[in-house]
Amino acid sequence: MSEASAKGKSPRFAGTTLGRLNARPRFGTSGTGNRAFDLELLRLFAQSRMASVPALASIALLVAIMAIIWADPVDVLVWLGLAWACQLISFKAAKQLVACREADVIVAIWRRRFIATEACQGLIWAILPVLFLDATNDNARIFVLFVLMLISALMSLVSATLPLAVYAGLAPMTIAVILHMHPIWQEQTWPVAIIASGAQFFFILLARRLYATSVSSLSFRLEKDMLIAELEEAKANSDEARERAEEANLAKSRFLATMSHELRTPLNAILGFSEVMKGELFGPHGVAAYKEYSNDIHASGQHLLMLINEILDLSRVEAGRYELREEPVSLAHVVEDCLHILSLRAQKRGIVIAEAIEGELPRLWGDERALRQITLNLLTNAIKFTPPGGNVSLKCGWTQSGGQYLSIRDTGPGIPAHEIPVVLSSFGRGSLAQKNAEEGSGLGLPIVKGLVDLHGGTFTIDSEPRRGTEVTVIFPAERVIAALAPIDMSPDHRDVRAAA
Repeated sequence: MSEASAKGKSPRFAGTTLGRLNARPRFGTSGTGNRAFDLELLRLFAQSRMASVPALASIALLVAIMAIIWADPVDVLVWLGLAWACQLISFKAAKQLVACREADVIVAIWRRRFIATEACQGLIWAILPVLFLDATNDNARIFVLFVLMLISALMSLVSATLPLAVYAGLAPMTIAVILHMHPIWQEQTWPVAIIASGAQFFFILLARRLYATSVSSLSFRLEKDMLIAELEEAKANSDEARERAEEANLAKSRFLATMSHELRTPLNAILGFSEVMKGELFGPHGVAAYKEYSNDIHASGQHLLMLINEILDLSRVEAGRYELREEPVSLAHVVEDCLHILSLRAQKRGIVIAEAIEGELPRLWGDERALRQITLNLLTNAIKFTPPGGNVSLKCGWTQSGGQYLSIRDTGPGIPAHEIPVVLSSFGRGSLAQKNAEEGSGLGLPIVKGLVDLHGGTFTIDSEPRRGTEVTVIFPAERVIAALAPIDMSPDHRDVRAAA
């Protein structure tokens, strides 16, 4: 990781800051000032040199073959041998650098070595005009000029990642071009001489432009690599934190799920004895206040038992230990039973419940206790959060995809959009609910969502402040008994099943 991260800076800040400081290109002739950059530029130079050696050696051979027409063959062969030897030395040096480990590379030494090999190659090609000193044919001079221009262009492209090597290689050839063109100046062909000499400086500018492009490309690549490393480490830290949170949550859920018997046993004793005291089964209390205390104890025990049951149900769902006892269940029948149970509570608050249940709904394959708990929790919330005199509408029927749905809408305070994830979390309660409704545990909706997920259904909340809330539970078509494929009980099929 970056040094900035070690000093307490954020990964994002560290990646961009350190990357830009270290990756900023410096267009000097002795390197960028960054060892990683200089080393990468040397490797690029070595790879380019290795790839160009066959082409330059072939060009040298062709030049030698054609030079025999105007020059002494022995001199030409000596020059060709020197050119090939210089190419071989350059190839070996480049190959050695590519094979060398990064830790063993001394950038300054290798830079000087490559500059020397390029200067040697430039000197070898600069000797070429010497072979044509005795040639009086203008074609020979044009041929030499063309060769020097071609080699200058190739060397400036190949050596662009090492500017000093470009200068070392082009300097002798530039001098050779000027000296070679000197006789032509006397023949009043100075425009060609100027263009030929100026082309060398153009090649130098081209090499500098390619060098700047290479440094910029390396800079962007380094920043990208550093950013990727930062993101990977941040993702690893996030995954580790998430795993720790999931493990802690799972441990909590397992602990609560295993505490069912230990928590309920003393509560049952408290509820039993407080009910005996409240009913005065063994005679009236000597002090009337004791009866009120026993009523309070019994009511508090029931509230605590309900809260414990909800916590245990949610813990079993989160821990994956809630086992569905699936059987054919009539959703419409469950909804009607729950509506009958809570109708008295709605009447006391002056709330009107409008129901719309489609007839002849087939049974669902599900857990009746879970479906009943889903319906009771949603109806209880609707009645609890609806102000006196409000309305609650309940719908139950088919979905377009062949499933069944349960929808409950109230005229309560509603839930802001940003608080919906809060109310779906354990012990989460919206701000409007805290002000306008009686206290609750904040576990009803998380339990509903968990039970719906166990049935493979979907649970959605559509709510706006001061416009009420609508919750919808959808059970998939696969849960509808009528949608299941019939079991073939023909004699042949029974024989096959028996054989299996």
